[in-house]
Amino acid sequence: GRLRKRATWEAYVDQSELMTMLREEVLGLITKDDDRTWADSTAYRVPRGGSHPHVVMIVGVNGVGKTTSIAKLAHRYKSEGMSVMLGAADTFRAAAVDQLKVWGERVGVEVVAQGMGSDPAAVAFDTLQAAVARNADLVLIDTAGRLHNKVNLMNELGKIKRVMSKVVPDAPHEVWLVLDGSTGQNALEQAKRFTEVTDVTGLVLTKLDGTAKGGVVLAISDQLQVPVRFVGVGEKMEDLQEFHPMEFVDSLLPQSLGPNE
Repeated sequence: GRLRKRATWEAYVDQSELMTMLREEVLGLITKDDDRTWADSTAYRVPRGGSHPHVVMIVGVNGVGKTTSIAKLAHRYKSEGMSVMLGAADTFRAAAVDQLKVWGERVGVEVVAQGMGSDPAAVAFDTLQAAVARNADLVLIDTAGRLHNKVNLMNELGKIKRVMSKVVPDAPHEVWLVLDGSTGQNALEQAKRFTEVTDVTGLVLTKLDGTAKGGVVLAISDQLQVPVRFVGVGEKMEDLQEFHPMEFVDSLLPQSLGPNE
């Protein structure tokens, strides 16, 4: 609709001009409410040198690659010279805690964990206290993603947030939702439901190793007004990449008819 109005408003446009408009409209969808330019990455820059660690809470349902994505994020930020700690607050599944511990050992970052069934908020509290004591730069908190009981999940995430803010004011500073980009409409539905449960400030899209799956990026960016921070394009640690809006649009729409021609 917007493209049709614009083309009508600007009178006669040829194919090249129409493609330029289309590219600009798509870029507008995925860079909305962001002061960066289209060529910039929308990856998150963790503030350095503060008096407290920077805290990012990670949410998402089981099976989307949440724990693996946390490990990849830890690897990325550690390789940038940051001190990173992980909190295993997905205490609903024993496998989630064990998995995070294994990843922590592989990446070389400390993981704070308790037993299965322990209070997730207590784990988050302990993690932040340890992070403050060790002068960590960044804390990533894993959480349970039981969307089938929205009220319980809302209460649990709310409690985790309240408890963390007692240790680090304004924590969590970010809440990132991990979605399986290959699931299309299902990912969009999960995104909508999570934004009803908690404030989501960024997205990590996994399994985006193909441009055909790019539509989910547009749909989620447009409907939720939440920036994509990182995209997973493979299994390796380095395969969690920064999201570049211009590169993404180039992969969807031919550059040969782009604005530089």
